[in-house]
Amino acid sequence: MGNLLKVLTCTDLERGPNFFLDCENVQPTESEKEIDNQVNVVLKDAEGILEDLQSYRGAGHEIREAIQHPADEKLQEKAWGAVVPLVGKLKKFYEFSQRLEAALTGLLGALTSTPYSPSQHLERGQTLAKQFAEILHFTLRFDELKMTNPAIQKDFSYYRRTLSRMKINNVPAGENEVNNELANRMSLFYAEATPMLKTLSDATTKFVSENKNLPIENTTDGLSTMASGCRVLLETPEYRSGFTNEETVSFCLRVMVGVIIFYDHVHPEGAFAKTSKIDMKGCIKVLKEQPPNSVEGPLNALSYTRKHLNDETTSKQIRSTLQQRPRAPAAAETASCGRARSAVTAVTISLLLLLLSFLRSSPLFFNHVLLLKTSFLGQSQ
Repeated sequence: MGNLLKVLTCTDLERGPNFFLDCENVQPTESEKEIDNQVNVVLKDAEGILEDLQSYRGAGHEIREAIQHPADEKLQEKAWGAVVPLVGKLKKFYEFSQRLEAALTGLLGALTSTPYSPSQHLERGQTLAKQFAEILHFTLRFDELKMTNPAIQKDFSYYRRTLSRMKINNVPAGENEVNNELANRMSLFYAEATPMLKTLSDATTKFVSENKNLPIENTTDGLSTMASGCRVLLETPEYRSGFTNEETVSFCLRVMVGVIIFYDHVHPEGAFAKTSKIDMKGCIKVLKEQPPNSVEGPLNALSYTRKHLNDETTSKQIRSTLQQRPRAPAAAETASCGRARSAVTAVTISLLLLLLSFLRSSPLFFNHVLLLKTSFLGQSQ
């Protein structure tokens, strides 16, 4: 993908970009090599992670059979045998997110250090800028796949419930057991609609808060510059006509959305305020002009991971445009419905216990029970 991203270094966007970031042919400079090597060690595994996630089918059938026949030991063993290797994959995905977070932090340090400005860093450190873009591209691809796969949370939930019962009954879980502390972290990770993007957004925010000696503009200006570069590249026919691969468009869309989300988490007023250095109306216009199936993932990421969209400083037009979203993806909807059902069930049980406690103190207790039973049977018919 030659000349994949044209990063703007001028403040007047009408003047156009004045250098290219060639994602095929750029070579690391001597000063970039250490960070470049560290990040490459992580990124070389990214495609394998995506392939494993894309082929993840879950153990839904085995789990349903085990739940429907709790006394059948063979079905219990079959479900457990199906879930354990899948949880091993989920563990690998989570651990990769931690490696990617460390790589991103190293890149941020290199791309925001003094004495150079953000645009100078992007121009001088093109290899690192390319890697930053590739991390964002991977991140949104990962979350797009996860968001449409509800089996992930169902499998992990079944694993944790079964493991808890096994411990109570002193049944050994085997060598591949995920300890409780790690399981809690994994559970929080997969509960997010966009877990990888949330992890890296939080890492960017943490980087800014821990490096108070660096002006926040060193980070936000670099992010806004990349967002502007992607937008101009996508909306300008003369640049876009030079694309030889349609995947180039997807790459630029994902990078643009990723840096917008990072900016929204890092900047005190967010990406949607009128004072933002990101042209949000222009970016949203570019997204809306793409075929719907090519931008569903980026728009979902922008809708679910943004921080300041509902602030008073956000224009009503931008807010309404992003809130007019299609039906939630299966995994996000399943998680939401599951939480709602759990809450309703807990409230219902609490009310019933309170009612029974009161009725037991009444001399007419059995009459009340009979009345409740008659009423319930009448409603169910």
